[in-house]
Amino acid sequence: MNWEEFLAPYKQAVNELKVKLKGIRDQFEKADDHTPVEFVTGRVKPIPSIMDKAKRKDIPTNKLQEEMHDIAGLRVMCQFVEDINRVIQHLRNRKDFEIVEERDYVTNQKESGYRSYHVVVRYPVQTIHGEQMLLVEIQIRTLAMNFWATIEHSLNYKYNKKIPSNIQRRLQRAAEAASRLDDEMSEIRGEIKEAQKVFMQKKEKEEKEN
Repeated sequence: MNWEEFLAPYKQAVNELKVKLKGIRDQFEKADDHTPVEFVTGRVKPIPSIMDKAKRKDIPTNKLQEEMHDIAGLRVMCQFVEDINRVIQHLRNRKDFEIVEERDYVTNQKESGYRSYHVVVRYPVQTIHGEQMLLVEIQIRTLAMNFWATIEHSLNYKYNKKIPSNIQRRLQRAAEAASRLDDEMSEIRGEIKEAQKVFMQKKEKEEKEN
């Protein structure tokens, strides 16, 4: 397996989709509307992680492109839980890729406390060898969900996916706290959005004066 050659189209897909998804934020800002996108990150799964998952899922090397959904992955961060649905609807309306799977861990959170919305898309990448249709996983979550998921990922790595039960209980309590935070932010989102709008107007005025 020539990993560099195999992963090159995935890196291209991540770079292209990052630009496109960041464009959502710019378009909402230009329309003077609340943007559901706070920021976007992306990555290609490291080779050892691909090999480890392929072994666990019994996926042969020649089937990786068809059967592994998250070799290329993007995360769209939102301020409010309500923003997640706006992003999902936008993705469903796009014509530059096809949605092949959706997994709602926001409404139906995992037992661990993990919350996020996963959308798997089939994205066309143009290469010198022709078009390749690649699977890309897009995760949409709030900042609170992302903070919790990042910590859990680090602990899973440290304990080789066998987190001690006492830490698991603390993680679950932290997940509940993160969920309450999202609920509270939703309750006052009108005030927050108005404050952010005033701040941006003031900032733009200061920039023009300078």
